[in-house]
Amino acid sequence: MSNHLSGHHAHDMTNSHLLVQTFDYHEPTALEEAVTLLTEHGDRAAILAGGTFLLVQMKMEQRAPQCLINIGKLPGLDQIQSAPDALEIGGMTTIWDLRNSAAVKARYTALADACAAFGSTQIQLTGTIGGNVCNGSPASDAVPALMALGAELVLLGPDGERVIPIEDFLVSPGVTAIGAGELLTSVRLPAPGTGAGSGFVKISRVRADLAKASAAAMIVRNGDRVVDCRLTFGAVGPTVSRASSAEALLVGQRFGSELALAAGEAASRAVSPIDDVRSTARYRRRVVKALAYDALNVAWERAGAGKSGRAEEQESPGATERRRGGAEIQEGEPVRALHVGADEERIITLTVNGVERRLSVGASELLINVLRDRLALTGTKYGCGIGECGACTVHLDGVPTLSCLTLAVAADGGEVTTVEGLEGPNGELDPLQDAFIEQDAFQCGYCTPGMLMMTKQLLADNQEPDEDEIRDYLKGNRCRCTGFASIVRAVRSCAEGQAMTVGTDR
Repeated sequence: MSNHLSGHHAHDMTNSHLLVQTFDYHEPTALEEAVTLLTEHGDRAAILAGGTFLLVQMKMEQRAPQCLINIGKLPGLDQIQSAPDALEIGGMTTIWDLRNSAAVKARYTALADACAAFGSTQIQLTGTIGGNVCNGSPASDAVPALMALGAELVLLGPDGERVIPIEDFLVSPGVTAIGAGELLTSVRLPAPGTGAGSGFVKISRVRADLAKASAAAMIVRNGDRVVDCRLTFGAVGPTVSRASSAEALLVGQRFGSELALAAGEAASRAVSPIDDVRSTARYRRRVVKALAYDALNVAWERAGAGKSGRAEEQESPGATERRRGGAEIQEGEPVRALHVGADEERIITLTVNGVERRLSVGASELLINVLRDRLALTGTKYGCGIGECGACTVHLDGVPTLSCLTLAVAADGGEVTTVEGLEGPNGELDPLQDAFIEQDAFQCGYCTPGMLMMTKQLLADNQEPDEDEIRDYLKGNRCRCTGFASIVRAVRSCAEGQAMTVGTDR
């Protein structure tokens, strides 16, 4: 037997299809209850928001909290509130909602850019701004943009509320200044002044990946001069950080290519990158110059477009957005307190492909395992287990969701659609499945169910997607044998068929 399969090495391997840890699970009914639970359990507890980072760490056995506090169902934490002097973003606001927010796209373009570059569509739909900030990753996409825009974080703890600038919140890789019993309730962005513009740029190995390096810039201009500037970088130091020396070169000067390059040179000297699996320190240091140049030029151009850079998209003051996956969230939805002990099970109710199911599940059981093992819905596939391949995608309450990163108990009361649910009442295939067959858009077929579930939602939201939109939406679905040309053809073929049907119906 080979060395790497024998002896003590065998038990070191991680099975990412399971959560092997046990833990108490809580769903508080109010923020104050969540704070009380955090205070009571201390270092034993972890906040569960979208789960796209925490559950991956737990699966990889890098974290082992003994208590999970799910704040995902608390009301009021997913709002985007626009006012004349600020934008208030609830901590549970998804990256997808930020990416598509009219207020964000109009006034805070760097943040919209960063959210569009953020991982896969599935991660954008589930991951939250609060979770992305609080994980303290130096490779975060959202944090460089937030820092460039002067964000402040609103934290709630046992001693009440406090506000902290985001640059003071980041301590070291994975470590933040959040206090005992505290959780992040919102992110506050000051209103950009006249002549302000911002942008975010990123280099990564593939589209749905963490950054090798990233940069965000905010510029306030008056004529041809830089009045104010903030330039930030991700993945090139122990934390996301500002390039103060580069900023000093820019303020008060006439903007131009030479000045932008000089600022990039200054920034490249100031960063402290490392070698890791994504890149080398040498490459990162060199690319910082190019990223700074690009981000500064984008911000400068947008700063010249008007008050917000895209004033035509501004919302009226006081507007509030509350969306998830394109669907309006109804006010007054009941929130139920819930506690499941580490050694207990809970009866949950799921409506799966239109049929109500009652199941007894433990706190650590994953939705994918319930679907496959309990309900024999094996169309949903095991893949990477850490949210990178998209093979396990199902619809949960109308939102494409990674079932490998979803606790079954957290889905209680939800509506789940799997690939089997695409079947017609007489067993006929969905037109999308027919299009995949006609266009040879699969080979082994293992990844196809996840792609079908993603594409089904894409076509529901966008009846005529172009190739770039299709590729972007499916960037989190890996296929090792087909290639995406035939997949794009299938999606467009189905879209054209739907358009013809709609035209005929009219």
